[in-house]
Amino acid sequence: MQTGYTARARLEPAPEGVRVVQLRDIGAEGEIDIEKLERVTISDPADRYLVAAGDVVFRSRGDRNIAIALETGFAEPAIAISPLFVLRPNPGVITADYLAWSLNQPEAQRQIDAIACGTGIRMVPKAGLDALHIAVPDLETQRRMMAIDRLAARERRLLLALAEKRRALTNLVLSACAHRAGQSNIERNAR
Repeated sequence: MQTGYTARARLEPAPEGVRVVQLRDIGAEGEIDIEKLERVTISDPADRYLVAAGDVVFRSRGDRNIAIALETGFAEPAIAISPLFVLRPNPGVITADYLAWSLNQPEAQRQIDAIACGTGIRMVPKAGLDALHIAVPDLETQRRMMAIDRLAARERRLLLALAEKRRALTNLVLSACAHRAGQSNIERNAR
């Protein structure tokens, strides 16, 4: 595990620079929009700060301390900026998506809550996260579990989309009913 790059000064945008992953780039559900990552100039960053597909970044500060596995779409390396932690799982032992999933589970989150400190801004110390224990099944089981998790996430998205479509349809039907009722009242009053 490695802490992210510590910027000594304000990071200035540079169109030809390297992409950086910052706390603000991580969405509420742990998504990172690669195309929206800012590019900055950082002179000769150490390789330990570079993140790419197969790595996991962890939000060590704030209310939501979540882990995000960087997917294969993360083709161009970027620099993780502190207070993000960079976790590089051993691919012969644990997959990145399983590691991130494990750290985001309620049991691990309770352990993270117990080691977090700070009154104004909550912080998870590196040593505490390093000492965290998670169950690590064999790689094939991990892959199957993550396939099921992806299917469950897809189902959640589809159910939300279905609920939104139903709401829109209900509103359309009710609006049509209101319009017809209003027309009937106008016709009665005109007589």
